Amino acid sequence: MRIKYTILVVFFVTLVIIEKENKILSRVSDKLIVKQTPQTPLQASAFVNILLKYNATFTSLGKDFMLMKRRLEDHAVVRDRTRRTKKHILLLATTRTGSSFVGEFFNQQGENMFYLFEPLWHVEKMLTLDTGGTNATAAAKAYREVLQQLFLCDFSLLESFIEPLPVDHITTALFRRESSSSLCEESVCSPFIKGVFERYHCRTRRCGPLNLTMASKSCQQKDHKVIKSVRVRQLENLRSLAEDPRLDMKFIQLVRDPRAVLASRMIAFANKYKNWKEWATGGRIPIDDDEVRKLKGNCDNIRLSAEVGLRQPPWLRGRYMLVRYEDIARFPMRKASEMYKFSGIPFTSQVKSWILRNTHASKEAGGVYSTQKNSSEQVEKWRFSLPFKIAQVVQRVCGPTLKLFGYKFVGSEKMLKDKSISLIEDRRFNIF
Repeated sequence: MRIKYTILVVFFVTLVIIEKENKILSRVSDKLIVKQTPQTPLQASAFVNILLKYNATFTSLGKDFMLMKRRLEDHAVVRDRTRRTKKHILLLATTRTGSSFVGEFFNQQGENMFYLFEPLWHVEKMLTLDTGGTNATAAAKAYREVLQQLFLCDFSLLESFIEPLPVDHITTALFRRESSSSLCEESVCSPFIKGVFERYHCRTRRCGPLNLTMASKSCQQKDHKVIKSVRVRQLENLRSLAEDPRLDMKFIQLVRDPRAVLASRMIAFANKYKNWKEWATGGRIPIDDDEVRKLKGNCDNIRLSAEVGLRQPPWLRGRYMLVRYEDIARFPMRKASEMYKFSGIPFTSQVKSWILRNTHASKEAGGVYSTQKNSSEQVEKWRFSLPFKIAQVVQRVCGPTLKLFGYKFVGSEKMLKDKSISLIEDRRFNIF
């Protein structure tokens, strides 16, 4: 009898906790406070297991007890189903790898998707030192904590990095707001204020400054959250996100041939790549130059992250996918389908239509920052703008990265320019 009594006491206490939790969740008002963070759901399944252990005693405890047992089991099932259906995806990349284009695969998904475009831009901007660099350790910690809160629909930490500081959770300065359909939908569109300038204003409708409280509420109502970022250097630094029981995290790492990335950056960021442009027309390239070391460091970071992901340690098992830009450009529909399958998110007709429209764009529609591309023509276009000696330097300092991702080395100017020779090996990186 003492065992039965103990079970009953624990059982009723658990039910009380569950009922209180449900009441708290139901009292979500229109005046949502952004600083509220969803708590870890109560795991009732463990208690169900205890009850099952003593299942032999149930019949003698009466119908009421059996009814309450079923209620507890049903609660656990609902909780588990809810956790499994809400997906959190981080698209990891570096600049000029096609990440804005690939991000649109998710941004165009529809009303059940909350997509954010480069929210870490604000964090990097504030942490950048006078020398133009950042403290890697401090940046990694800040990136991780901001991402974690954003996936939980909490914008309060991000607010502290936005300049000027938001007033009453309202900002006119969120970077590239217009690149997120979620931040321009009707439920987040506050009344337009005449005379108030918002640099990254919505283009689909006329909205006032972004109310982050409204954005948080919209985020909480969506099942799927996707964030695109080119600022995280090491996948290993995000382990706590993968292990957070409140999140069902998955990581998609987008990579591109480092020679193509450099060629694209020399065009898009001409002022920052003056040395490379001078080396392209001048004499010998100093391998020990800071710019060359920076290139090597970038390649090493990308490769090390990919090696961790492909190794599939327990904390990343089933949570990591590697995608080459070149494969997306050549087979956009197939690769998008694979990414959605991996993510566990429905691949909607809306996304498919967008991909068809935006992978066969006219030459006039393209541009340095455009997401409209005739994608099959973009794959190896860089080969005809990058001098052979620059390609040689990239091969020298980024050799292990090229090999890991299946990019072929070129041994001569003739081979570099020969269209009949593909520099992309057929590779399959992911097993689901």
